Amino acid sequence: MNSAVKKQFKTQAHTLKPIVTIGQAGLTDAVLVELNIALDTHELLKIKIRLERDTRKQISTELCEKTQAELIQRIGQTVVIYRKSRIDKSAVKKNKKRVKTNLRRQG
Repeated sequence: MNSAVKKQFKTQAHTLKPIVTIGQAGLTDAVLVELNIALDTHELLKIKIRLERDTRKQISTELCEKTQAELIQRIGQTVVIYRKSRIDKSAVKKNKKRVKTNLRRQG
């Protein structure tokens, strides 16, 4: 990813609120599952890591490796990551239309 694209993501992330906070338990399997779901939904995430400086750096690196996301920014306890969604959004939109149509027919 080039620096211009990263700069755009940093700008977008500025207004985001942290969606996940990682605490004393560290990077657990449950946190990874939620992060993968959130990345498929939002693509760009802001995460709080409430640990010591060295541990934060290690966890942010591990987090990117395990979720196959790219680190956009790391400032203090806040990390911004990006991963292109693995969900086919056009299929989701078509499915939503089908559900609405079926609900109208039933109702």
